[in-house]
Amino acid sequence: MFEKLKKNLVISLLITAFIFFLFGVFTDFSSIIDSFKKFNWLLLPVLLFLSLGNYFVRFIKWEFYLRLLKIKIARLLSAKIFFSGLAMSASPAKMGEVLKSFLLKEIINEPISKTASIIFAERLTDLLSLTFLAIVGGLYFHYNNVLIYLTASFFIVLIIVISNRVIAEKIILLFTRLPLVKNQISNIKNLYESAYILLQPKALFSMLAVSIVSWFFECFGFYLILFNFEQSFSILWSTFVYAFSIIAGAVSMLPGGLGVTEGSLSLIMIKGGIPQVTAIATTIIIRTMTLWFAVILGLTVLFFLRKEYNNSLNKTRSKNG
Repeated sequence: MFEKLKKNLVISLLITAFIFFLFGVFTDFSSIIDSFKKFNWLLLPVLLFLSLGNYFVRFIKWEFYLRLLKIKIARLLSAKIFFSGLAMSASPAKMGEVLKSFLLKEIINEPISKTASIIFAERLTDLLSLTFLAIVGGLYFHYNNVLIYLTASFFIVLIIVISNRVIAEKIILLFTRLPLVKNQISNIKNLYESAYILLQPKALFSMLAVSIVSWFFECFGFYLILFNFEQSFSILWSTFVYAFSIIAGAVSMLPGGLGVTEGSLSLIMIKGGIPQVTAIATTIIIRTMTLWFAVILGLTVLFFLRKEYNNSLNKTRSKNG
Protein backbone atom coordinates (compact mmCIF):
# COMPACT_ATOMS: atom_id res chain seq x y z
CA MET A 1 0.00 0.00 0.00
CA PHE A 2 2.75 2.47 0.94
CA GLU A 3 4.74 1.66 -2.19
CA LYS A 4 1.61 2.38 -4.21
CA LEU A 5 1.27 5.69 -2.35
CA LYS A 6 4.82 6.71 -3.34
CA LYS A 7 4.26 5.66 -6.97
CA ASN A 8 0.92 7.49 -7.14
CA LEU A 9 2.45 10.65 -5.67
CA VAL A 10 5.33 10.68 -8.16
CA ILE A 11 2.95 10.18 -11.11
CA SER A 12 0.64 12.95 -9.84
CA LEU A 13 3.55 15.38 -9.39
CA LEU A 14 4.79 14.66 -12.92
CA ILE A 15 1.31 15.20 -14.38
CA THR A 16 0.95 18.46 -12.43
CA ALA A 17 4.36 19.69 -13.60
CA PHE A 18 3.39 18.87 -17.19
CA ILE A 19 0.06 20.73 -16.84
CA PHE A 20 1.78 23.83 -15.45
CA PHE A 21 4.34 23.57 -18.27
CA LEU A 22 1.51 23.56 -20.83
CA PHE A 23 -0.03 26.59 -19.13
CA GLY A 24 3.30 28.36 -19.60
CA VAL A 25 3.63 27.26 -23.24
CA PHE A 26 0.15 28.32 -24.36
CA THR A 27 0.08 31.49 -22.28
CA ASP A 28 2.58 34.24 -21.65
CA PHE A 29 4.41 32.87 -18.59
CA SER A 30 5.50 36.32 -17.46
CA SER A 31 1.86 37.42 -17.50
CA ILE A 32 0.94 34.57 -15.17
CA ILE A 33 3.71 35.67 -12.81
CA ASP A 34 2.33 39.22 -12.95
CA SER A 35 -1.11 37.84 -12.02
CA PHE A 36 0.41 36.15 -8.98
CA LYS A 37 1.94 39.49 -7.99
CA LYS A 38 -1.55 41.03 -8.08
CA PHE A 39 -2.89 38.30 -5.82
CA ASN A 40 -3.39 39.37 -2.21
CA TRP A 41 -1.38 36.71 -0.37
CA LEU A 42 -3.03 37.72 2.91
CA LEU A 43 -5.94 35.71 1.50
CA LEU A 44 -3.84 32.54 1.71
CA PRO A 45 -4.65 31.71 5.39
CA VAL A 46 -8.36 32.17 4.61
CA LEU A 47 -8.16 29.73 1.68
CA LEU A 48 -6.27 27.18 3.79
CA PHE A 49 -8.85 27.62 6.57
CA LEU A 50 -11.68 26.94 4.11
CA SER A 51 -9.92 23.80 2.86
CA LEU A 52 -9.49 22.67 6.47
CA GLY A 53 -13.19 23.38 6.97
CA ASN A 54 -13.94 20.94 4.17
CA TYR A 55 -11.76 18.25 5.77
CA PHE A 56 -13.16 18.72 9.28
CA VAL A 57 -16.78 18.52 8.09
CA ARG A 58 -15.89 15.40 6.09
CA PHE A 59 -14.32 14.00 9.28
CA ILE A 60 -17.78 14.28 10.88
CA LYS A 61 -19.05 12.03 8.08
CA TRP A 62 -16.19 9.57 8.64
CA GLU A 63 -16.99 9.40 12.37
CA PHE A 64 -20.68 8.91 11.64
CA TYR A 65 -19.95 5.94 9.36
CA LEU A 66 -17.57 4.36 11.89
CA ARG A 67 -20.25 4.54 14.59
CA LEU A 68 -22.87 3.20 12.19
CA LEU A 69 -20.72 0.10 11.57
CA LYS A 70 -20.09 -0.15 15.34
CA ILE A 71 -16.33 0.32 14.97
CA LYS A 72 -14.89 1.39 18.31
CA ILE A 73 -11.90 3.68 18.06
CA ALA A 74 -10.63 6.67 20.05
CA ARG A 75 -11.57 9.94 18.36
CA LEU A 76 -8.01 11.26 18.23
CA LEU A 77 -6.76 8.06 16.56
CA SER A 78 -9.74 8.17 14.21
CA ALA A 79 -8.83 11.74 13.25
CA LYS A 80 -5.20 10.75 12.60
CA ILE A 81 -6.32 7.91 10.30
CA PHE A 82 -8.83 10.13 8.50
CA PHE A 83 -6.34 12.93 7.84
CA SER A 84 -3.70 10.38 6.78
CA GLY A 85 -6.12 9.35 4.05
CA LEU A 86 -5.82 12.83 2.52
CA ALA A 87 -2.38 11.75 1.30
CA MET A 88 -4.25 9.81 -1.39
CA SER A 89 -6.32 12.80 -2.58
CA ALA A 90 -4.43 12.67 -5.88
CA SER A 91 -5.63 9.12 -6.62
CA PRO A 92 -8.38 8.35 -9.20
CA ALA A 93 -11.69 9.62 -7.73
CA LYS A 94 -9.83 9.67 -4.36
CA MET A 95 -10.52 5.94 -4.03
CA GLY A 96 -6.91 5.58 -2.91
CA GLU A 97 -8.23 6.74 0.46
CA VAL A 98 -8.84 3.02 1.07
CA LEU A 99 -5.49 3.61 2.79
CA LYS A 100 -7.70 4.47 5.80
CA SER A 101 -9.13 0.93 5.73
CA PHE A 102 -5.59 -0.44 5.55
CA LEU A 103 -4.61 1.62 8.62
CA LEU A 104 -7.72 0.50 10.53
CA LYS A 105 -6.78 -3.11 9.77
CA GLU A 106 -3.15 -2.55 10.80
CA ILE A 107 -3.88 -0.63 14.01
CA ILE A 108 -7.19 -1.95 15.41
CA ASN A 109 -7.57 -5.12 13.28
CA GLU A 110 -10.85 -4.17 11.56
CA PRO A 111 -11.39 -6.15 8.31
CA ILE A 112 -10.75 -4.14 5.14
CA SER A 113 -13.80 -5.81 3.55
CA LYS A 114 -15.91 -4.14 6.24
CA THR A 115 -14.40 -0.65 6.35
CA ALA A 116 -13.78 -0.20 2.59
CA SER A 117 -17.51 0.45 2.25
CA ILE A 118 -16.97 3.67 4.23
CA ILE A 119 -14.59 4.96 1.55
CA PHE A 120 -17.16 4.02 -1.09
CA ALA A 121 -19.96 5.80 0.80
CA GLU A 122 -17.77 8.88 1.31
CA ARG A 123 -16.97 9.16 -2.40
CA LEU A 124 -20.58 8.47 -3.37
CA THR A 125 -21.99 11.21 -1.13
CA ASP A 126 -19.19 13.59 -2.17
CA LEU A 127 -19.95 13.17 -5.88
CA LEU A 128 -23.71 13.31 -5.37
CA SER A 129 -23.40 16.53 -3.34
CA LEU A 130 -21.14 18.09 -6.01
CA THR A 131 -23.62 16.96 -8.68
CA PHE A 132 -26.43 18.63 -6.74
CA LEU A 133 -24.44 21.89 -6.52
CA ALA A 134 -23.63 21.70 -10.24
CA ILE A 135 -27.26 20.98 -11.22
CA VAL A 136 -28.57 23.93 -9.18
CA GLY A 137 -26.08 26.26 -10.87
CA GLY A 138 -26.62 24.67 -14.27
CA LEU A 139 -30.40 25.18 -14.09
CA TYR A 140 -30.02 28.77 -12.93
CA PHE A 141 -27.55 29.65 -15.69
CA HIS A 142 -29.31 27.47 -18.30
CA TYR A 143 -26.19 25.36 -18.67
CA ASN A 144 -27.44 21.88 -19.52
CA ASN A 145 -24.53 19.47 -19.56
CA VAL A 146 -25.09 15.78 -20.21
CA LEU A 147 -22.15 14.82 -17.96
CA ILE A 148 -23.87 16.19 -14.85
CA TYR A 149 -27.12 14.32 -15.45
CA LEU A 150 -25.39 11.09 -16.48
CA THR A 151 -23.29 11.18 -13.30
CA ALA A 152 -26.38 11.80 -11.14
CA SER A 153 -28.33 9.03 -12.90
CA PHE A 154 -25.49 6.51 -12.53
CA PHE A 155 -25.14 7.04 -8.79
CA ILE A 156 -28.89 7.06 -8.16
CA VAL A 157 -29.21 3.71 -9.97
CA LEU A 158 -26.23 2.40 -7.98
CA ILE A 159 -27.87 3.41 -4.68
CA ILE A 160 -31.16 1.77 -5.71
CA VAL A 161 -29.34 -1.47 -6.57
CA ILE A 162 -27.38 -1.52 -3.29
CA SER A 163 -30.49 -0.66 -1.25
CA ASN A 164 -32.47 -3.53 -2.81
CA ARG A 165 -31.28 -6.82 -1.31
CA VAL A 166 -33.04 -8.95 -3.92
CA ILE A 167 -31.28 -7.24 -6.85
CA ALA A 168 -27.94 -6.99 -5.03
CA GLU A 169 -27.91 -10.66 -4.00
CA LYS A 170 -28.67 -11.74 -7.56
CA ILE A 171 -25.71 -9.69 -8.82
CA ILE A 172 -23.45 -11.17 -6.13
CA LEU A 173 -24.66 -14.63 -7.15
CA LEU A 174 -23.59 -13.91 -10.73
CA PHE A 175 -20.13 -13.00 -9.45
CA THR A 176 -19.78 -16.44 -7.83
CA ARG A 177 -19.64 -17.92 -11.33
CA LEU A 178 -16.52 -15.92 -12.21
CA PRO A 179 -13.32 -17.85 -11.45
CA LEU A 180 -11.30 -14.75 -10.57
CA VAL A 181 -13.93 -13.45 -8.12
CA LYS A 182 -15.18 -16.73 -6.65
CA ASN A 183 -12.48 -16.88 -3.94
CA GLN A 184 -13.28 -13.32 -2.83
CA ILE A 185 -17.04 -13.78 -2.56
CA SER A 186 -17.08 -13.69 1.27
CA ASN A 187 -15.24 -10.34 1.22
CA ILE A 188 -17.68 -9.04 -1.40
CA LYS A 189 -20.61 -10.06 0.83
CA ASN A 190 -19.02 -8.30 3.82
CA LEU A 191 -18.47 -5.20 1.69
CA TYR A 192 -22.09 -5.27 0.53
CA GLU A 193 -23.50 -5.71 4.05
CA SER A 194 -21.59 -2.66 5.27
CA ALA A 195 -22.56 -0.60 2.20
CA TYR A 196 -26.21 -1.58 2.70
CA ILE A 197 -26.15 -0.14 6.23
CA LEU A 198 -24.36 3.06 5.20
CA LEU A 199 -26.70 3.82 2.29
CA GLN A 200 -30.01 3.51 4.11
CA PRO A 201 -32.18 6.61 3.37
CA LYS A 202 -31.70 8.37 6.73
CA ALA A 203 -27.91 7.97 6.69
CA LEU A 204 -27.68 8.75 2.98
CA PHE A 205 -29.61 12.02 3.04
CA SER A 206 -28.06 13.29 6.28
CA MET A 207 -24.54 12.65 4.95
CA LEU A 208 -25.46 14.24 1.60
CA ALA A 209 -26.35 17.40 3.53
CA VAL A 210 -23.01 17.22 5.37
CA SER A 211 -21.17 16.75 2.06
CA ILE A 212 -22.88 19.78 0.49
CA VAL A 213 -21.68 21.91 3.42
CA SER A 214 -18.13 20.51 3.25
CA TRP A 215 -17.67 21.09 -0.49
CA PHE A 216 -19.19 24.54 -0.34
CA PHE A 217 -16.15 25.61 1.70
CA GLU A 218 -13.90 25.03 -1.32
CA CYS A 219 -16.45 26.54 -3.73
CA PHE A 220 -16.42 29.67 -1.58
CA GLY A 221 -12.61 29.69 -1.64
CA PHE A 222 -12.77 29.64 -5.45
CA TYR A 223 -15.19 32.59 -5.34
CA LEU A 224 -12.82 34.57 -3.07
CA ILE A 225 -9.92 34.09 -5.52
CA LEU A 226 -12.06 35.41 -8.39
CA PHE A 227 -13.17 38.32 -6.22
CA ASN A 228 -9.50 39.04 -5.42
CA PHE A 229 -8.81 39.31 -9.17
CA GLU A 230 -11.74 41.76 -9.44
CA GLN A 231 -13.95 39.33 -11.34
CA SER A 232 -17.58 40.13 -10.49
CA PHE A 233 -19.14 36.67 -10.60
CA SER A 234 -21.69 35.43 -8.06
CA ILE A 235 -21.10 32.73 -5.46
CA LEU A 236 -23.66 30.59 -7.29
CA TRP A 237 -21.72 30.80 -10.57
CA SER A 238 -18.43 30.07 -8.79
CA THR A 239 -20.00 27.08 -7.02
CA PHE A 240 -21.34 25.70 -10.31
CA VAL A 241 -17.97 26.05 -12.11
CA TYR A 242 -15.96 24.49 -9.29
CA ALA A 243 -18.41 21.63 -8.64
CA PHE A 244 -18.71 20.81 -12.35
CA SER A 245 -14.92 20.78 -12.80
CA ILE A 246 -14.36 18.48 -9.81
CA ILE A 247 -17.01 16.09 -11.17
CA ALA A 248 -15.38 16.11 -14.62
CA GLY A 249 -12.04 15.28 -13.02
CA ALA A 250 -13.51 12.48 -10.90
CA VAL A 251 -15.34 10.91 -13.87
CA SER A 252 -12.09 10.95 -15.90
CA MET A 253 -10.59 8.53 -13.30
CA LEU A 254 -7.24 10.27 -13.66
CA PRO A 255 -5.21 10.74 -10.44
CA GLY A 256 -6.84 13.66 -8.63
CA GLY A 257 -8.67 14.49 -11.87
CA LEU A 258 -5.41 16.12 -12.95
CA GLY A 259 -5.60 17.82 -16.31
CA VAL A 260 -9.37 17.46 -16.69
CA THR A 261 -10.26 19.49 -13.58
CA GLU A 262 -7.73 22.22 -14.40
CA GLY A 263 -8.80 22.29 -18.03
CA SER A 264 -12.50 22.50 -17.13
CA LEU A 265 -11.94 25.28 -14.61
CA SER A 266 -9.84 27.37 -17.01
CA LEU A 267 -12.05 26.79 -20.05
CA ILE A 268 -15.35 27.66 -18.33
CA MET A 269 -13.82 30.78 -16.78
CA ILE A 270 -12.45 31.91 -20.15
CA LYS A 271 -15.82 31.25 -21.81
CA GLY A 272 -17.41 33.27 -19.01
CA GLY A 273 -15.33 36.29 -20.00
CA ILE A 274 -12.45 36.01 -17.56
CA PRO A 275 -9.06 36.87 -19.14
CA GLN A 276 -7.03 33.76 -19.98
CA VAL A 277 -4.09 34.67 -17.75
CA THR A 278 -6.39 35.37 -14.77
CA ALA A 279 -8.26 32.09 -15.34
CA ILE A 280 -5.01 30.09 -15.35
CA ALA A 281 -3.63 31.88 -12.27
CA THR A 282 -6.92 31.23 -10.45
CA THR A 283 -6.83 27.56 -11.43
CA ILE A 284 -3.26 27.11 -10.18
CA ILE A 285 -4.02 28.81 -6.86
CA ILE A 286 -7.26 26.93 -6.09
CA ARG A 287 -5.79 23.54 -6.98
CA THR A 288 -2.71 24.20 -4.84
CA MET A 289 -4.87 25.32 -1.91
CA THR A 290 -7.18 22.30 -2.16
CA LEU A 291 -5.67 19.22 -3.81
CA TRP A 292 -2.00 19.70 -2.98
CA PHE A 293 -2.62 21.13 0.47
CA ALA A 294 -4.64 17.97 1.22
CA VAL A 295 -1.82 15.73 -0.03
CA ILE A 296 0.85 17.55 2.01
CA LEU A 297 -1.31 17.55 5.15
CA GLY A 298 -2.12 13.86 4.69
CA LEU A 299 1.52 12.88 4.19
CA THR A 300 2.55 14.83 7.30
CA VAL A 301 -0.09 13.19 9.53
CA LEU A 302 0.65 9.76 8.02
CA PHE A 303 4.37 10.13 8.73
CA PHE A 304 3.79 10.86 12.43
CA LEU A 305 1.05 8.22 12.74
CA ARG A 306 3.32 5.51 11.29
CA LYS A 307 6.17 6.64 13.53
CA GLU A 308 3.92 6.57 16.61
CA TYR A 309 2.48 3.15 15.70
CA ASN A 310 5.92 1.63 15.01
CA ASN A 311 7.28 2.95 18.33
CA SER A 312 4.28 1.49 20.16
CA LEU A 313 4.73 -1.84 18.37
CA ASN A 314 8.44 -1.96 19.23
CA LYS A 315 7.71 -1.28 22.93
CA THR A 316 5.14 -4.08 22.98
CA ARG A 317 7.63 -6.50 21.39
CA SER A 318 10.32 -5.49 23.90
CA LYS A 319 7.99 -6.22 26.83
CA ASN A 320 6.95 -9.57 25.38
CA GLY A 321 10.57 -10.41 24.54
